[in-house]
Amino acid sequence: MPPGEWDNGGMPEHSQDRIETVRVRRAPKISVFLIVGAVVGVFVAMILTFAFNGTAEASPNTGVEYSQGQVFGFLVLICAPIGIALAGILALVLDRRSRRRTHEIAVDHESVHVDPEPGTNGDGPGH
Repeated sequence: MPPGEWDNGGMPEHSQDRIETVRVRRAPKISVFLIVGAVVGVFVAMILTFAFNGTAEASPNTGVEYSQGQVFGFLVLICAPIGIALAGILALVLDRRSRRRTHEIAVDHESVHVDPEPGTNGDGPGH
């Protein structure tokens, strides 16, 4: 092999090389925001549950006395979806803001197409 040549292992060369312009931006991961919103909602429910002692009397609406665990469960059912919704809205607002800060860069897009070896039908491993 002469100096300066590249050995491609006997593969036929079928490659395409082109320069493209793409937009790059930083975007928030919405799933992380939703998980954090749920955790904050559970934390708020815990604070509300233990911040107020409540009463030892039965509820005037249902006639049932609720334990602290039941009150915590009810508050989680209310606070967690509210936390998820608020965090989702925040993620969408930050996503909109990140669209304004896009950068256009030039990238080299190279595609290499490999022909199957003679005598094979191309359905071997990796096909």
